Amino acid sequence: MPEERSLRVLSNNTTFFSKVSNTITKLLTPTKIGINGMMINIKRNSAMKIFENLKNAENANDVSKVEQYKNRYEESYTLYLESIDKHIMDSIYKKVKNNTASVFEKEALSNYYTIVHLKENEYLEYKYRKQKFLLDLDYESLKAGKKDKVLNRFEPIFVEKQDSIYKGLLKNYSIKLADGIRAKVVNQVDLYKKIFETLEDYIKNILPIKIKIDGENKYSKILEEYEEYEKFSIGKLDEKDFLEKNMILLGLSRVLFTHSLPLVAAEQCYKKLLKDTRNLIVSSKVQEKKEKVYKMLLNLIEDYNVKLLSTKVYWDKPTEREDYVKFWNAYSKTNSSKEKEILSLKRELYDTADEYEKYSEVRKFYKNKLVELGAMRKINKLSCKSPIGHFTKL
Repeated sequence: MPEERSLRVLSNNTTFFSKVSNTITKLLTPTKIGINGMMINIKRNSAMKIFENLKNAENANDVSKVEQYKNRYEESYTLYLESIDKHIMDSIYKKVKNNTASVFEKEALSNYYTIVHLKENEYLEYKYRKQKFLLDLDYESLKAGKKDKVLNRFEPIFVEKQDSIYKGLLKNYSIKLADGIRAKVVNQVDLYKKIFETLEDYIKNILPIKIKIDGENKYSKILEEYEEYEKFSIGKLDEKDFLEKNMILLGLSRVLFTHSLPLVAAEQCYKKLLKDTRNLIVSSKVQEKKEKVYKMLLNLIEDYNVKLLSTKVYWDKPTEREDYVKFWNAYSKTNSSKEKEILSLKRELYDTADEYEKYSEVRKFYKNKLVELGAMRKINKLSCKSPIGHFTKL
């Protein structure tokens, strides 16, 4: 009996102290947020000051100061990220645990643990994505707090570090894609998806800031393409729109990420888009939609040949290069859209010849188009019987 009473008392006390403990934690959480927020401000200010000194030293060509500030800047940047990381663990985690967190904070913590989960098997991706997450979190908090002066001063660091992060991610995916193709791994869908998502994330969230703070008009050449992308960045997209958006992203990548998304990886991405577009032409049952996809295909063929193959130096087979040069010389000399269309279709027939059965339906579509353009004659079916069977010749 005494034992039973003791257990009941202990149970009551545990409940009581648990409630008191939770109350104290909730009272202390704002203090933690305040302390962590103050530390983030201090570390951010330190990183910004050293970054500005570094840029001034670079502009003055002061080599000794550049080296000195570079080391100090990297150290201050690391301490700044650590202060944001500590804020997540000390403050956001406790708010989520105590059910006092906002929707934004709950989502932030969920994303944080998704990234941490990468550490064991995908360390490089984890390293880049964690930096990106911490920078994004602080940047969004400054925007939400309407701290425009701090934001304007912080943006040069923000875009410089984000540039490095996105380049690292794309290079990582490119290496994996090349390794997978060499090893003849069939399923590369996830890697293509990651490449296009990373490009879109950069062009949607980082490029506008770079354009805003650009004082040298560096991005004037891609503004038209960027405006084209913006048309596809809102609203619901069908499959054709989705492919067209990815085509624009790839075109922009040839300017923004020439080395981080190497030609070999970019070529595979173009081939993937061509393959998907061919399939969509065949699967489209409505003639109007089929024609829209076909027009997009012509733009994609031009992009692929102008922005990528025309810059290709190393070819696996010399004959492929010779065939391409013949095509490109003819294509670049003509001003007629009809002649360009004919050349593009003939090029497609050449490119799909090795997989004749796979692309038989789309090849028929190309040939019908060439007949319409007067570049090919339609031959009626000829039938004949032979001792070994019945044959039909097109």
